[in-house]
Amino acid sequence: MNRIHQLFSNKKQDILSIYFCAGTPRLEQTTEVIRTLAQKGIDMIEIGIPFSDPMADGPVIQAAATQALRNGMTLKKLFAQLADIRSEVQIPLILMGYLNPIMQYGFEAFCQSCQTCGIDGMIIPDLPFKDYLNTYKPIADRYQLKVIMLITPETSEERIRLIDEHTDGFIYMVSSAATTGAQQDFDAQKQAYFQSIEAMNLRNPRMIGFGISNRQTYRAAAAHAAGCIIGSKFVTLLEEEQGNAAKAADRLMECLQQD
Repeated sequence: MNRIHQLFSNKKQDILSIYFCAGTPRLEQTTEVIRTLAQKGIDMIEIGIPFSDPMADGPVIQAAATQALRNGMTLKKLFAQLADIRSEVQIPLILMGYLNPIMQYGFEAFCQSCQTCGIDGMIIPDLPFKDYLNTYKPIADRYQLKVIMLITPETSEERIRLIDEHTDGFIYMVSSAATTGAQQDFDAQKQAYFQSIEAMNLRNPRMIGFGISNRQTYRAAAAHAAGCIIGSKFVTLLEEEQGNAAKAADRLMECLQQD
């Protein structure tokens, strides 16, 4: 069974997924961050593929991607770093990145490298759903990789149900139409969006991301989904702690628990 399926089968609520950008703060730190997060009890990890034009990301993750590229991170180097990760880490690992560097690497070659390293799925924010269905899904399926699609408050019910029908990992619910970045609270409009998606009784579990950085946003999102995805807040803490992932993870958990 795919590790993503195992996770959602074994744990129905309060799943915590952490995003960080590969190759930051230092180039060779990727596997250290992954190992540390797994040891800290994080349920799932999204490993960011740095790109020069990350359109869905706010300034924090944009800066991390720029730093990673300056450090010399490439997809080839990332896969080399991840070659032995499954000897130490058993939780689901997902690669998150934009289509351009993946296409330069070659989509099938990318899927093959993912399978070799033990990657469980991918999130490609700028992959059109029609292209996914017609071209990319059959290749990803061949390598037992889950392609995770994003929905936003602007996504139509018809599109959401199509995504639910044609994917089988989880659905990434973007909390708002804005880019990534920490928020202090989720307003009534966002809460209504969470509730409306919950009421659709979708087949796939849902994870809510973008803007989760404290107890208020974490609990509001967790109440209406299987769990939460945190990126910008952890990336900020990792930078503040000069790459000490253990300290960054501990500070994040304090943020999520403090009133």
